Amino acid sequence: MRCKKIANQNIKEYLQKLDVDRGGVSILAKKTQLHLIEITNLHVGAANILKQDALSVGADTAVPRGTIIAKEPYVNVLLIATARELEKLSKKLLVQPFGLKEIAHFLESLLKVKKTKSVQIMGVINANDDSFFSGSRFRDKDAVEKIEQMIADGADIIDIGGVSSRPGSQSVSKEEELARVKPILDAIAHHKLYEKVTFSIDSYEPLVIAKALESGFGIINDITGLQNDEVVKLGGAYNATVVAMHMQGTPQTMQKAPHYDDVVLDIYDAFEKMIQKADSFGVKELVLDVGIGFGKTLEHNIALIQNLEHFLTLGKPLLVGASRKSMIDMISPSTPQERLAGTLAIHLESVKNGASIVRVHDVYEHKQALLVQQKFWNN
Repeated sequence: MRCKKIANQNIKEYLQKLDVDRGGVSILAKKTQLHLIEITNLHVGAANILKQDALSVGADTAVPRGTIIAKEPYVNVLLIATARELEKLSKKLLVQPFGLKEIAHFLESLLKVKKTKSVQIMGVINANDDSFFSGSRFRDKDAVEKIEQMIADGADIIDIGGVSSRPGSQSVSKEEELARVKPILDAIAHHKLYEKVTFSIDSYEPLVIAKALESGFGIINDITGLQNDEVVKLGGAYNATVVAMHMQGTPQTMQKAPHYDDVVLDIYDAFEKMIQKADSFGVKELVLDVGIGFGKTLEHNIALIQNLEHFLTLGKPLLVGASRKSMIDMISPSTPQERLAGTLAIHLESVKNGASIVRVHDVYEHKQALLVQQKFWNN
């Protein structure tokens, strides 16, 4: 007899190899998926009901001392349960008072979350001279050569932008922005490069976006989170995919003491509003971007990456773009040219936690890293 601990990433495949009954595979797999769910400002009566119902299905809750005697009217709770236990618990909570039905609905949405194993790489090309990473700056003919190289390296999407959005960057007129990107847009249209890869326009100016969509682009990458109705209208009219990013403030102000009551919940609320707006304008494909470095401290960025799965309950794909950003410098002092390793670490962690698109400066390296990571998942 020999014993070993096995990894649970591919528990379904393991159970199938073990020749477990088909119905048992699903049930047993759910018992290996542990969820930690924070519930804040819960009525103390609800907390006591939740604890009892959780115990009845084999789950547990962590509550403050004094909860059982209602020492405080509202408390914070940590629910600890497997996926199988959450299934049972959600059904029990549907008939309970004190807002527990709302928790049941959240648990149901959490159980529907499926992390994709198909990850898209979005390569970055900047048609400006002030992007924080000089290696992403290209113009005209050089940009076409770079696009061809990115396609060969494995890019699924290529994002073209004409204005820097780094902290403290200066805004430019829409005419100047269009003048910067137009030669690249014309070259993409002339060479029909849109037949080889999907193109994204990194802009929030309707004039620029319209020109890109007319040139064969399929994605609008809006760092303002759909603030301009005209941008959303274009997305609906052209049947384009829209990436809506969260940013607190503007590029000129966003890193001046950013503050959130709870960064995950605050951005979740903002995403709900973006989804409603996109739906109202007929946008069929919406991607959400938590906006790493856009009005966030290092701690905010880390919390968002660690909790990406929470945003998947909104039912939309997630994009993460941390390529060579200063959060790496805050952890390991470095220049943008020295941050490839840190970038890969952040993006691999993001994919593990639910991101399905990564926005990158280094396509080949990400393609290789993701292929290796996927091998561990599928082995």
